[in-house]
Amino acid sequence: MAYRRTERVIQRFNARRDAIVQAAQALAAESGMEAIQIAHVAARAGIAAGTVYRYFPSKSDLVAALITFVTERDLAAIRRAAGGAPGPLSAIAVVIIEWAARAVRRRRLTWAVLATTDGTAADALRLAARKSLAAEFERLIAAAVAGAHLPEQNCALAAAAMFGTVMEVLVGPLAPSYDSEAAARAAIQAVTLVVLRGVGIIDARARGLVVQAPWPRPDEA
Repeated sequence: MAYRRTERVIQRFNARRDAIVQAAQALAAESGMEAIQIAHVAARAGIAAGTVYRYFPSKSDLVAALITFVTERDLAAIRRAAGGAPGPLSAIAVVIIEWAARAVRRRRLTWAVLATTDGTAADALRLAARKSLAAEFERLIAAAVAGAHLPEQNCALAAAAMFGTVMEVLVGPLAPSYDSEAAARAAIQAVTLVVLRGVGIIDARARGLVVQAPWPRPDEA
């Protein structure tokens, strides 16, 4: 019985903690990382500010938890996408589209989590998050090279270029304004073609991979 009570306490703790992080995520998605203030997060979560402090002693702790939360969800999503692809080249295409679609749907949040710098310990977490995402691209490129589906290349550099292109062109200051879902989808497909060609997938085949790739479902979190 004591075990069950402890288990319920842990579940309640984790549920409240996740609710606070999701409230912070909603604020960052609307107004950027500067919107994450303990009082604002508490109001969004419908709890007292003191309750937030019991879970996160400082804003820095909450920001760190948010970066980890968003990154882990993105990594899980692109791994699922890759796992469902019929081949190594398809896996690269669907992962680019999956992550790009997630990034564009939450453009302000993505930039806040991965690209904003504030001189705090969170910057190291952002760098680690970027490396983790690029490492997924590198793994897929390396597998395609090993199977002779792609030419020999520096897979780490190719993955970094792939990640950087998506971030800069679709999310960063150079990204266009998307006035419709169709416009965003067209931009994502165009960028996917560019990075596929960059790793050595010829134009006709690249276009086929993009057309055949399933479109990601909206992220519910």
